[in-house]
Amino acid sequence: MTAARSPLTLHQFAMRFSSTPRGVRLARRLCGHRLDAWGVPYGSDAHDVVTLVAAELYANAVRHGHVAGRDFHVLLTADPATGTVRIEVSDTRGERLPRLPATPPEDGDGGRGLLLVEALADRWGCSPRAGGGPGKTVWAECAAPLLT
Repeated sequence: MTAARSPLTLHQFAMRFSSTPRGVRLARRLCGHRLDAWGVPYGSDAHDVVTLVAAELYANAVRHGHVAGRDFHVLLTADPATGTVRIEVSDTRGERLPRLPATPPEDGDGGRGLLLVEALADRWGCSPRAGGGPGKTVWAECAAPLLT
């Protein structure tokens, strides 16, 4: 007897980006493109939420995880069976772990990124970087029921 396989395919996209604002912009654009290709169309609520959460994680990797000469790594995984997209962003600064601010910042200096991630993502967290390399991976999972 053989087990029936699901006709739904797990989608993955992985790439390294320069740890610069330009790298963040490119990562966000490619994330949006991949989501659309995987069945989460531009302009849908799910697309907008996942893209915003991803952009915040990318920006944090550059702002708080930057090490000169080192890139940040992105892994997007979309699972149609669960209707979930997982965003993983790895950088080389393992000693700078993300944490929510005790109170929302009042000035224009930033600090709201993780508050947005907390509000929009279904789950998020941080773990040591896989493969034994230096750094950390910050991840978030978001519902995306439109996946095909």
